[in-house]
Amino acid sequence: MSDAVPIVVYTREQCHLCEEAEATIREVAEAEEIPVEVDLVDVDTDRELLEEYGDRVPYVYVDGRPAFKFEVDADRLREKLHAASA
Repeated sequence: MSDAVPIVVYTREQCHLCEEAEATIREVAEAEEIPVEVDLVDVDTDRELLEEYGDRVPYVYVDGRPAFKFEVDADRLREKLHAASA
């Protein structure tokens, strides 16, 4: 899966926005037939991440770039996935 678009989601347990963000990412990627590699990072397991992101989760990076905070917009994600996979 080397040409998969890397996506990092800074998240935490019991976070409904985080669950929605992950679901949107997977649905859009599948619909667009663009392979993604989603890395879920729990900010509560790392003091530095917790200090950096605090309650600002989910925080999503697409292809190494900050992309979304709190909510993933499906249309913007679609554009970002196509740009990253081109």
